[in-house]
Amino acid sequence: MRSLPIRAFMSAALSLAAGALIAAPAAAEAPPIKIGSFLSVTGPAAFLGDPEEKTLKLYVEKLNAAGGVIGRKIELVVYDDAGDSDKARTFAKRLIDQDKVDIIVGGTTTGTTMAAVPLAEQAGMPFISLAGAVVIIEPVKKWVFKTPHTDRMACEKIFEDMKARGIAKIGMIAGAGGFDRSMRQECLKVAGKYGISIVADESYGAKDSDMTAQLTKIKNTAGVQAVVNPGFGQGPAIVTKNFRQLGMTMPLYQSHGVASKEFIKLAGEAAEGVRLPAAALLVAEILPANDPQKAVVVGYKRDYETKYGSDVSTFGGSAYDGLFLAVDALKRAKTTDKAKLRDALETTKGFVGTAGIVNMSPTDHMGLDLSAFRMLEVKKGEWTLVK
Repeated sequence: MRSLPIRAFMSAALSLAAGALIAAPAAAEAPPIKIGSFLSVTGPAAFLGDPEEKTLKLYVEKLNAAGGVIGRKIELVVYDDAGDSDKARTFAKRLIDQDKVDIIVGGTTTGTTMAAVPLAEQAGMPFISLAGAVVIIEPVKKWVFKTPHTDRMACEKIFEDMKARGIAKIGMIAGAGGFDRSMRQECLKVAGKYGISIVADESYGAKDSDMTAQLTKIKNTAGVQAVVNPGFGQGPAIVTKNFRQLGMTMPLYQSHGVASKEFIKLAGEAAEGVRLPAAALLVAEILPANDPQKAVVVGYKRDYETKYGSDVSTFGGSAYDGLFLAVDALKRAKTTDKAKLRDALETTKGFVGTAGIVNMSPTDHMGLDLSAFRMLEVKKGEWTLVK
């Protein structure tokens, strides 16, 4: 008879325990790490912004599938500024004030980036830009970093190659965009260091569809041994076609602003022989096996082309580097505290990205040297390494 009360007591206890388990709230999931971005996904710079957005989405998905970063999932907040600086400023403000992001990885062009820089500096927001001009990081801005090589480095890499080829007098034809104008100025500044004289200096507008007149002036300038075209977008492809149509046989150099297969498609056969400085990503498969970047660039190329069925570009690579620089800093800081995250970015050492091996410091918020650039030449419609 004594066993019945005990059995009843145990049954009641189990029922109470079960009820408590049901009533207990589930453990709160850690809030996501919010990465904000404004990109030129549409508009004249879409060939830059579209692969950037695709890259960010691809790898945020991969990171979340693997458990996230520092035990938290990533929430990506992206706005399309269509290449408009005013829209970029509006979206940067929204990311900071309304979306409350932890870090910004974006800014497709120099113009859209510079529109957001004052906001990031004022708010104390870590900001990794994907744009090219040196003005983004010089002078150094406390909260602003960037991933691609600078326009000044492009000039230096080109002039280094020219010097090795015995070229001393050149013509220059530049576009009207922010990057184009900035690179032109940087080339003018550093040419003398390499014994280069710029004896012809022409320009074209953003909507120009024929640069024959400007190139004819360069062609008729005495002593011109090569031509360099600071620019990005469709302009350089038009310059390249017009250059060949005029029968100009001297070397033609483009900038890393057109470092993608798209340039070769746009310029067609006229691209043959064109040289430009670019990241290792464009020649991933033909890099030596012991190249420290090979595994990274081959992996990114495979992931991107498998996912999207389109050619990889260095512009998407800039977004890859921006995202993983942020991830690397988050892992080292072990927090989303903005000041600590900024400090972690500034002390980045030995980070292997698609653009090169990054070593940042309080005086260098890009962390790449000239060796990170590879000199490429178009041969039979493909990028090849210049030996």
